[in-house]
Amino acid sequence: MPTLDRQDNVFVLNIGDGENRFHPDWLASVNAALDEVEKAEGPRALVTAATGKFYSNGLDLEWLGTHADQHENYRSSVHQLFARVLSLPMITVAALQGHTFAAGAMFSLAHDFRVMRADRGFWCLPEADINIPFTPGMSALIQSRLAPQTAHEAMVTARRYGGTDAAAAGIVDRAVDEDAVRSTAVEIAQAQLGKAGDTLGTIKARMYASLLDTLRGAPRPLG
Repeated sequence: MPTLDRQDNVFVLNIGDGENRFHPDWLASVNAALDEVEKAEGPRALVTAATGKFYSNGLDLEWLGTHADQHENYRSSVHQLFARVLSLPMITVAALQGHTFAAGAMFSLAHDFRVMRADRGFWCLPEADINIPFTPGMSALIQSRLAPQTAHEAMVTARRYGGTDAAAAGIVDRAVDEDAVRSTAVEIAQAQLGKAGDTLGTIKARMYASLLDTLRGAPRPLG
């Protein structure tokens, strides 16, 4: 399960050491950690990271398959997490040490910056291959955070981007060696500690007002 540590004024949220799918318990744990981060005062920033082969494989499809009556509430909770990270009043950096797929890739896009391992692992939106259409909120998030041609290619072809290609496409900001992923993310966060506060929160809220409204609106079913 996710754990929260602090390196000086940088909070490091380790989202797990497995596939880190968005099980309801995982979502609750991440939100509890974000509660702690938001309650902190003074200069601060957030890095999310993981351990092992995956950063996140996104939605917990196995759980969804056995809880059909909870689809709308589940999707709403995922949208709310995207909106929350996108609008946090501090700089956020995702450290992508492994595979980052589907809603996990969207979660990374909700961060201000992304650092990815250069030599192994993929960033991918596989929905076209697995026959699960993007929700309006998901589509809006991707199209708000990526250049139009990159969003189009990623969404309709389900291309798997390695770190170097992801950096060239503007999906991630840096592609680095495996042992430098987390430290580079922390360095980026540390350089922006003083930005935390109400002004940054207002800037983000106004910059992404339409997207945030879509993510926080009434949930819609898949398909």
